[in-house]
Amino acid sequence: MTTTEISYGKAQVVFYRLGGHDIAPLAASVDVDVFGKRFLAAYTEGDNREVVATDTMKNFVYAMAAEYSGRTLLGLCAFLGRRFLETYPVMEALRVSAREVPLDAAAGERGPSDVLFRSTRGDGAVAQVAVDAIGGKPEITGARSGWEDMLLVKTTGSSFATFARDDFTTLPELTDRPLTIGLSVYWRYRDLVDGVAEGPGFLGPRAVRDEIERIFHEFNSRSIQHLVHEIGARLFGAHTQLQEIEFVSENHTPDHVRDGTGGVKIFAAPRGTFGKIGLVLRR
Repeated sequence: MTTTEISYGKAQVVFYRLGGHDIAPLAASVDVDVFGKRFLAAYTEGDNREVVATDTMKNFVYAMAAEYSGRTLLGLCAFLGRRFLETYPVMEALRVSAREVPLDAAAGERGPSDVLFRSTRGDGAVAQVAVDAIGGKPEITGARSGWEDMLLVKTTGSSFATFARDDFTTLPELTDRPLTIGLSVYWRYRDLVDGVAEGPGFLGPRAVRDEIERIFHEFNSRSIQHLVHEIGARLFGAHTQLQEIEFVSENHTPDHVRDGTGGVKIFAAPRGTFGKIGLVLRR
């Protein structure tokens, strides 16, 4: 017997929501993944009569972006997910993901502008919502927020020593080192309403990012494992509405290659192979 799982969808649907009274600018790249056994015939028999074209999905995202009046990525994903299932009953479930395209107010002669924005695509906020058709109605079954692709650098306040050694170990022990890490962080709420409906417990992704940067700066860690656990513990302590926090990190610490006069140290970009550290904390 063959078990078949089906999914298809549209990736990187980028839109910019600008203008409007009392509606903040919002830009995002949206992915839609659709699930459902009703699409099986398209795979097994080439029968496309039930298939909602991915180009249609793209246009639907544009149309719903114009109707969405909220400010958050989680709210956007929930709004899109509900509207998709209401409009296309052939879809049994879907997952909507979004990554923010940051729009920062650019400063002019009179300060930050509400007309001119700077668009960047480095690290940024992300969100994902799962929506299922239950009893003929769309129901949100999961949601998480996050901030991806941070690159954090500090010159001191980190060490890595007294680790296991054998004949293959060449890494020296470092009692005070510069530290560079790539870091992505994801969090889930105890109550979905706090996230998808912009409830009282909603945490702005930028505020979480700033909190992580502050902890990174002030905590003297014994390893990256030690560091991410401390960040998670402090976030849990400060935000009781959180149920789960996940960290995905890479060690991008540069190589010390030369000393100069007056205590100057020269570092080269690290080799293209990075240590990976993962951690999931749940209440």
